[in-house]
Amino acid sequence: MSDPVTTDDLDPTASIATVVLRHNRVDLALHMLRPAPVDADRPSRPLLLLHGLGDASPTSVPRWAADWPGVVAALDFTGHGASTVPVGGGYSAETLMADADHALAHLTGDDPEGTITVLGRGLGAYIALQIAGARANRIHGAILTDGPGLAGGPTGPSSQSFFALASDGTAPDPYALVELGRDLRPGDYAVSFVGLATAGAPVTNPITVASTFRPKWLSAVADAPGVVESSLADALASYA
Repeated sequence: MSDPVTTDDLDPTASIATVVLRHNRVDLALHMLRPAPVDADRPSRPLLLLHGLGDASPTSVPRWAADWPGVVAALDFTGHGASTVPVGGGYSAETLMADADHALAHLTGDDPEGTITVLGRGLGAYIALQIAGARANRIHGAILTDGPGLAGGPTGPSSQSFFALASDGTAPDPYALVELGRDLRPGDYAVSFVGLATAGAPVTNPITVASTFRPKWLSAVADAPGVVESSLADALASYA
C-alpha cells in the first residue's frame, strides 16, 4: 500500500541547511530540506521526516514530498546521521521521541498553537506514533510507512541481556542498532498513543498507516478507531 521511499526519489537540485538542537548532552541535527514554503502567500504547517533504524535523513526533499506546500525538515535521531553518538548506548524509543519533541518545538517556534505533520519510516514510524499521542494538539497528522526497524522487538517481556560493543563514535551507533532493534512494543501500548492522539489532535483522523509490512504492534494500530489506511501520496495530500 505504501509508495517506495528510496534515494532515487531525492531531488538533487534542492539545497539544505542544518540546525543543531541541544538535547541534554546530545546535539541533534535538524536538516531544513526546504526552509521556506513553496507559496509564501499560502501558509502551511511544516512536514517533519523521521528516518528508519540505522538510516539518516535525506539530503534533499524527496520527490514524493515535492508538493508539500510548507517547510520540509528531517531529523537525525541520537546516534544517527550528523547527531551525537553517545558513549555506552542506553537507547529507547522514548528517548528518540524526546528528540522529535525538540524538533517540534523548533519548527513551531513561539506559536503556542503551531502544528506540524510527521512522516516516519520504520523505527521513525513508531516514534511518529508516539509523538502524535504525546503532543496530540501539536501534531496535524502522523504518517507511518515502511522502513528499517519497523518490526522492533518482542510484544511481551523477555529476559535481559548485557553486552559491550566496539564503537568508534561514528553513526549509526551499533548500540542503537541492537537496543532499538529489539525494543519492547506491546500492541496495547502502541494503541494507547492512538487514543491520546484522537482525543486531542486538531484533525479527525490523526494517524495514517501507509505501510505494506504490518508487525503486530502496527496491525493493532491500524485496527484502532481514528486510524486510516491509505497510500503515502493520499496521506500527504489529506494532511497538507
